[in-house]
Amino acid sequence: MTMSTKRLALVVVFTAAMSLWLAASGWQQPYFQSTGAPLLVRVEGGLIRGKAAKDVIAFKGIPFAQPPVGELRWRPPQPVVPWTGALEASEFKCNCVQLPTEGTSEDCLYANVWRPVSAANNPLPVLVWIHGGALVSGGASFYPLGFLARQGIVVVSFNYRLGRLGFFSHPALAAEDPKSPRGNYGYMDQIAALKWVKHNISAFGGDPNKVTIAGESAGGGSVLAMRTSPMARGLFHQAILQSAGLPAARAGPTPMRDLAASESIAVDYARSLGIEGNDKAALAALRALGAETLSTGTDAGKAVEATFGGAEIPGISHSIIDGQLIVEPPETALRAGRQAMVSVISGANSYDLGQSQAQSKDELFALFGPLAPHARACYDPKGEATLPALIQAAIADRTMIEPSRNLAESMTNAGQPAYFYRFSYVPECQRAFLPGAVHGAEIPYAFDAVSAVLQGMASEGDIAIGQTMAGYWAAFVKTGNPNGGGRPEWPRYNRATRDVLNFTSAGPTFGLDPLKARLDLWRSVWESGCAPREARVPRKE
Repeated sequence: MTMSTKRLALVVVFTAAMSLWLAASGWQQPYFQSTGAPLLVRVEGGLIRGKAAKDVIAFKGIPFAQPPVGELRWRPPQPVVPWTGALEASEFKCNCVQLPTEGTSEDCLYANVWRPVSAANNPLPVLVWIHGGALVSGGASFYPLGFLARQGIVVVSFNYRLGRLGFFSHPALAAEDPKSPRGNYGYMDQIAALKWVKHNISAFGGDPNKVTIAGESAGGGSVLAMRTSPMARGLFHQAILQSAGLPAARAGPTPMRDLAASESIAVDYARSLGIEGNDKAALAALRALGAETLSTGTDAGKAVEATFGGAEIPGISHSIIDGQLIVEPPETALRAGRQAMVSVISGANSYDLGQSQAQSKDELFALFGPLAPHARACYDPKGEATLPALIQAAIADRTMIEPSRNLAESMTNAGQPAYFYRFSYVPECQRAFLPGAVHGAEIPYAFDAVSAVLQGMASEGDIAIGQTMAGYWAAFVKTGNPNGGGRPEWPRYNRATRDVLNFTSAGPTFGLDPLKARLDLWRSVWESGCAPREARVPRKE
C-alpha cells in the first residue's frame, strides 16, 4: 500500500468514525470532506454514504418506502425497514416498471439528493422534482439535477409507481382495506416522498420549511394534484408547473375518472386475463401477475394517444378522483380557492404537445362548438394551413398552453403570486428543422444542463439561455420571486394584460403574448361550457 493510499484509507476511516459519532449524538448536519471522498448522513432507516463530484455532493438510491412488491402491491407506501451499516448511495436505483421493462423494477421507491459541496451557515432552500411520462413511463435517473444544485439549493428527485401498478383500482382492494385511499398509488408515493423530504432534508443541509415542488408534463400534473390534494397540505411551500397535464388546470382537455369508473376499467382488465370476482382470490391472482404482464401495452406513445382521444389502454385509469387523495378535478378546486396557497410559476412551450383524431379541418374546428367560425378566422384566416399544422397549434393551445395560463390566472384571482412563461427557444443546431420548442425541450435549460445534454452541439447562446432560465428557477426556489441577478424583469401575472415572459431565440422578453388571441378564444370555449368532447377512437378487442 502506497503512502497516498494509506492516507486516503485513514481519511475514510476517520470520516466514518466521525459521522457515526455525530449521528449517535443526534447532530443532523452532514460532515463534508473537502477531498470529495464519500460521506455519511443519517436518514430514516439508517446511515447512507454519498459521493462528492467537483462542487456537488450526490446521494442516490435512498429508500423512502418499502419495496411495493408481493402483498404490498397496490397498497399505500409503507415505512422503510431499518438497515444496518452504511448504505451505499452513489448510484441510481431502477426506475419503476414500464416499457421497455429492461432495467426497471417494482422495487423502485428511491429518492436522490444533490447539494453544493460548500457548507452554508443557514439551511438551503429545496427543490423537489417530479418526473413526467404520461404516468406510465419516466424515472428520476433521466434528469441531470446536479447542475441546478450549484445554484445554492438542495435538489431532490424520486420514483413513483406507474401504469397499472401506480394507477389502478380493483373492487377487491376496497374489500381488503375499505378505509385507506386506493387507486392513486403513484400519487401516494409522491406524498410519501414529500413526507420523507420534510423529515430528512435537514440532514443534507436543506430547509424543510422552504420546499418547492416542480414537474413537467405528467410531473407538472402531479404538482397540480399535490396542490389540490388535502393529503399533501403542508408538505411544500411553492410550485413550478411546466406543461402540466394529466391532470391539467382545465377539466375539458384531460377529463378525470371517478372511483367507480376506474374500478370498472380494472374489472374489465382482470377479466381479460381470466381473473373473475372481487374477492381475496381475485386480488391474490392479480398480485401474482408478473410485472411484465402488467406493463404490456402501456408505452408512453399509446398513453399520449389515449389522452388525445385515441384508443384507451386496457386497465389504465391515470389520475383518479378517489374521494380522499383527489376529491375533485383541479379546475374545480382552483375556482373555489381550495388549492394550497403558494406562489407558482406556470407555463408551456411554443410547439407543445398537440394531437387529435380529427380527419378534417371541419372536425378539428368542431371542438370549438359555436365558436368554430372564430377559430377558423384565428387559426386559418387564409384557409391555407395544413391539417397537421392546425392540429398541433390548436390542440397544444387546448391541452397545455391555455391551461397553464388559466392556472396563473386562478392563482392571481386567489391573491397568490403567479408568474407565467412561454418557452419558445430552439437550440441553434435545430432551428433549420424545428418550428418551435417541443414538449419537454425546456427541461435542460431549467436545470442549467444544456452543455451536458447537447454536448458539443451547444452554442454560447444555448448555454446563456440555460443559465438565465435556471437563474429564474433557482431565485424562485430561494425567495418565491424569480427576479434578480441582472435578468430581465419578470412581473407577476396580470389578469388585465395577460402578458407573458417568453424565452425566445433572441433571449427572454416580457410583454404581449403572441398567442393571446388564440388562448382567449379557448378561454371563451371553456368558460361558455359548450365545448364538445372529442370523439374517441374505439379500442379493437
